[in-house]
Amino acid sequence: MTMPPGARKLALTAHVTASVGWLGAIIVFLGLAVVGLTSQDAQTVRAAYLVMEPAARLVLVPLSFASLVTGVVLSLGTAWGLFRHYWIVFKLVITVFATIILLIYMKTFRSMAGVAADPSADLAMVRNASPLLHAALALLVLVAATVLAVYKPRGLTPYGRRQSTRP
Repeated sequence: MTMPPGARKLALTAHVTASVGWLGAIIVFLGLAVVGLTSQDAQTVRAAYLVMEPAARLVLVPLSFASLVTGVVLSLGTAWGLFRHYWIVFKLVITVFATIILLIYMKTFRSMAGVAADPSADLAMVRNASPLLHAALALLVLVAATVLAVYKPRGLTPYGRRQSTRP
């Protein structure tokens, strides 16, 4: 079953907006991680790690879920389908994987914010390379999903092949 053109365009707009927003938010986190690791100002370092947890909770997590949900809605409402093409399956796996890792990583964000909020904590204890590594990896993974969406490599799944041979 395919969506009417207006609904499809709305779903596509929502999906692209959420996905690009998620990608942009990851780039901001990459910048915050660099500031946290390199700044010589203690307040700036603490602030970088303090802002990560609420920003992740209020921006990254909602955008990841919005990207996931709108992607599923879009694929189910178009001729592409959810399991017919490998590129869609790979995008789904990437999005689910990235969302799960983000949810698991939220505990780390809370922990880092707690250390950063403690004025007696040595600055070396506040600095943490983990957000830089995770943001860089997330950026690579989300760019890979974007490349799949743009290039749409050929290849039907076994389910897609069965569907295409039905009368």
